Amino acid sequence: MIKIEENVSLSAYSTMGLGGPAKFFTKAESEEEMREALAFAKAHNVPFLVIGKGSNCLFHDKGYKGLVILNKIDFFHDLGEGVFHVGGGTSFSLLGVKTARLHYAGLEFASGIPATVGGAVYMNAGASGKETKDTLESVDYMDPDGNVRRYRRDELSFSYRKSMFQKMKGVILSATFSLTPNLEARSKQIAIVQHRTKTQPYGEKSCGCAFRNPEGNFAGALIEKCGLKGARVGGAEVSHLHANFLINKSDAKADDIRSLIELIKKTVKEKESIDLEVEVCFISSGEEDA
Repeated sequence: MIKIEENVSLSAYSTMGLGGPAKFFTKAESEEEMREALAFAKAHNVPFLVIGKGSNCLFHDKGYKGLVILNKIDFFHDLGEGVFHVGGGTSFSLLGVKTARLHYAGLEFASGIPATVGGAVYMNAGASGKETKDTLESVDYMDPDGNVRRYRRDELSFSYRKSMFQKMKGVILSATFSLTPNLEARSKQIAIVQHRTKTQPYGEKSCGCAFRNPEGNFAGALIEKCGLKGARVGGAEVSHLHANFLINKSDAKADDIRSLIELIKKTVKEKESIDLEVEVCFISSGEEDA
């Protein structure tokens, strides 16, 4: 049975350390608990929001006037011959490590990405020229009424940092991946992590890449070219290490991050004539003035 808490600060569930209180908050560790959580939201006529690592979410300073559900459905099933069925709340980074240790290639890029499997599928997370969709075989999905459906590979639709699930109102319960045997997978995975720790601001409060890369270009390079490394709005700052990372440097507010994003978009548009597309998800408080 789930435990419903009230007025829980979302800053503890955000990699940026931002966000006001959730009116209701719960954790779901199984399919049945997720169904129970969705039923609570329906019974109380409040919106719901499912989160994982909170690495791609910018919560509102006012919080969220509904039910926030932390997806803790965490399991790792090795089905043999490179096929793995994993929970939506499983660490995507650890999945990359585990499968590489078993000498399977395809998810090495996941190492170091601060997301759950559900979040990675939802955003079609990617790096090093690879994307989540590349090895994805199926997704088990629960709609707001608690009905579960398995979407096979040929039913799934993805594009750069986008998935069909972004237009749906439900929960990614689990995913199945099909990987390829490769004795070099572990060494490649280690190299990817080492490169990330050198080039990205690990240890800082960040939401990962703030902008999608424009076709044929890199958002970070454009931001740096515009002289915006180190730019600040309130407590929010453009990372000196990687310009596509925005940092909560000193008690930033969500509004500081939003304002910094707008400053970057405006500057890049003026200087480079390129419209940057925001990758981070802005979460409305649920109020009309949010």
